Amino acid sequence: MIKPELLAPAGDLEKLKVAVMYGADAVYFGGESFSLRAGAGNFTIEQMKEGIEFAHSRGVKCHMALNIFPHNEDIEPLTEYLKSIRNLNIDAFIAADPGVIEMILSVIPDAEIHLSTQANMTSYITASFWYRMGVKRIVLARELTIDEIKEIRKKIPEDMELEAFVHGAMCISYSGRCLLSNFMIERDANRGMCAHPCRWKYALVEQQRPGQYYPVEEDDRGTYIMNSKDLCLIEHLPELCQAGITSFKIEGRMKSVFYVATVVSAYRKAIDSYFDDPDNYRFEDEWMDELCKASHREFTTGFCFHRPDNTDQNYRTSDYTREYSFIGIVEDYDPDTGYATVQQRNKMVKGDIIEIFGPDLDHFRQELKEMYNEDGDPVDSAPHPQQILKIKMDKDVKPFYMLRKRKEK
Repeated sequence: MIKPELLAPAGDLEKLKVAVMYGADAVYFGGESFSLRAGAGNFTIEQMKEGIEFAHSRGVKCHMALNIFPHNEDIEPLTEYLKSIRNLNIDAFIAADPGVIEMILSVIPDAEIHLSTQANMTSYITASFWYRMGVKRIVLARELTIDEIKEIRKKIPEDMELEAFVHGAMCISYSGRCLLSNFMIERDANRGMCAHPCRWKYALVEQQRPGQYYPVEEDDRGTYIMNSKDLCLIEHLPELCQAGITSFKIEGRMKSVFYVATVVSAYRKAIDSYFDDPDNYRFEDEWMDELCKASHREFTTGFCFHRPDNTDQNYRTSDYTREYSFIGIVEDYDPDTGYATVQQRNKMVKGDIIEIFGPDLDHFRQELKEMYNEDGDPVDSAPHPQQILKIKMDKDVKPFYMLRKRKEK
């Protein structure tokens, strides 16, 4: 049994660095075009160079998403773009379109190709086809059960790798192949501009009665008929490891840096704990508690153990659960004075009870007693985004440690 890679989203350079520091074995990111996440910060070529150097210096791999389905007008720009990045030390390219795969290999002949989940790979016969086309790894469709994954693993070449999503948002359509956004507001989900209409509230209108809305509901649960719960498989890592999955993928290039740190950290601890002693492994409730401190919807295991039913949908609301606020990230620390330099991310006030956590620290709580601005003046409140503060810490901290506080109910 091979220890799986923990693959984290990197929507921008800061998220890449945080994912690396909090325990990712690999990160995936997109350039400014061609990666299906136009709403993410994404990377310029210079930022890619910096991010790849940062990750590689810490033994972390870098995968680049080029998973659009191109139209004719995309072909020449994509060719030129590939030429501009071919000397970057990118470990793998994630693509779905056969033409794009051929283009990548024509410009970068030694490129490693991973087949995107957008390609809807659901059988061993299809996996074998892609292997013959030069694909090293399959990102499995999220509609597969664990038994189907096991059968695929047994019937594909031994050196072909399987990657599976273990955490994050679920599309209501088949592995992201959604036409709703394009049809309703001409924002193409398969070119990075999805408006997430699956989260919208729907009603029924009869043609002869315009303006009279009838709720689309199932019993008394509400009207969000396409609103899936979030995938969460942290409690089932042993079964996934035994199924032969090579890489555990976390969804979320458009999520916050706080989300990336929290989720990566929890899965890192769970994976390491299992491989330290598989026979005596026990799931720890605090890993789930930590996951729930990041913004999330209710959780589901998706298709992994059964076909989803009405219990895997959220009919009440499309809102996220946000019980904690991310209030700051540590940039520097002086152990002689006990003061940390913190970049503020959300409002904090003197007297708040805050939590501090980091890659090598579960967390500790303290009262926010002393806080100073960049001029050294004491302040009682920090309401300004990305304000630089000096904060007295009860314990030693390090750069990339994060501050959070529970929201008042």
